[in-house]
Order: sequence, then structure tokens, then C-alpha cells
Amino acid sequence: MSVSDAPDSPRHRIVEAAVELLENGGPDAVSTRAVAASAGMQPPAIYRLFGDKEGLLEAVAEHGYAQFLESKRAQLDSEPQDAVEGLRRGWDTVVEFGISRPELFAVMTRATGRGADVAHRAGLAILHGRVRRLAAAGWLRVSEELAAQIIQATGRGAVTTWHSTPAERRDPALLSVLREAMVSAITRAEPTLPAEESGTAAAARALRAALSDGVDVLSDAEQHLLREWLTRLAGDDGARHD
Repeated sequence: MSVSDAPDSPRHRIVEAAVELLENGGPDAVSTRAVAASAGMQPPAIYRLFGDKEGLLEAVAEHGYAQFLESKRAQLDSEPQDAVEGLRRGWDTVVEFGISRPELFAVMTRATGRGADVAHRAGLAILHGRVRRLAAAGWLRVSEELAAQIIQATGRGAVTTWHSTPAERRDPALLSVLREAMVSAITRAEPTLPAEESGTAAAARALRAALSDGVDVLSDAEQHLLREWLTRLAGDDGARHD
């Protein structure tokens, strides 16, 4: 955390005030005047630090991603050995965040600033790491890329559908059904170990999963090329269903 983002800094106070107003009153409540008053500052401070309201909302999105990543990383510390159960917990974490903090989640998904993009990529890295563990354990029945897309699509779809449904018609069963549909779409009923598969494709998938944390003796460019070759050999450059 930089000095400017320290908890007692003007920037942090303004962002915290904006988040509170956003979650209590929606985007319309986040006016520069209201945020400044809530933070105990003058409106010019917002323009000096963020440029305009859009800049402030980008900072709010970055703040939201930071909180979300903190919860995701804390979850990794207690990740279950069962890779499929870890997949369920990860999906639930995303959906619960989106359902419990809808206004912040909406701002996060619309953000285009560099800070939010970096945080978003960090979240994707956690997702892809979880998918690679599934692949290494022999659980995946589709390509890693398709699996990640299905996880993202069902998670966002669950949040969007929940909030677009009148409160009196919301059924929590929707979330568990969507989660299990996602699990069924990307995983096998039983894991298939590389030794139980045959041919070049199986060996390529196993090696790609084993190399997921990088190889010191290869440059970034060489690792990228190797992964591209392994993906082609594995037959995962397109959708693959077993």
C-alpha cells in the first residue's frame, strides 16, 4: 500500500466515503459534494486526487477488487485438498460477494482503469490456478480456457439473475443448481490420471499442468511458446468434451 493509500490518507478517506454512499444509495448518491462532505473534506480535493467523478468511481472499483482479492487469498490459505470442493468454494465466494454488495460489484464489472484491470487480472490468476489444479488431478473434461470461461459466465450470470429477480421470487436453490451445473460441465465424474489416458494429448496435458508455476531455466517467451505447443498437442485449442 502506498503512502497516499494509507488508511488515514485523504485519498483513502474519500474512497471509503464513496463506497459507503454507493452501497447505501446507489450511483446517484455518489456526488462529489456528498462524498466530500462525508469524508470531511472540500470538493476540490476530489478533483485534485481523482480528476472527476469517473476517476473516483475507478478508485472505488480498485478498492472493491482489493477487498475481494483479500477474501480470495484468505480462502486459499484454507483450500481443501479436494480440488472440486475448492472449485465450489471459489465459485461461492464470487457469487456471495456479488449478491451481498451489488452496487460495488456493478461498479467493479464496469471499471476500465489500469488499477482495476491489474486487480482483475490478479483475480483471474487465482481462478486459472484453481483450474490448473483440477487439470493436474485429472478432473477436467474440457480445456482449461473453456473451464475458466464457464466458471466466470455462470458466476456472473448467477449474480445478474439474482438481482434482476424480484426479491419475493428469489430462490436460493438457483445458486446451488447453477454451481452444480458448472461443476458437471467442466469436471469428470471421477478423475482420470495421466497414466490412465493414452497418447501424446494426455502427456501434453500432464506436462502443462506440471509447468503451471513456471520453469526457471526457460525465459517468459520460451514458456509461452512451450505452453502453446502443449495446448495444441493436448487438443485444447478448441473445446474438448470427454
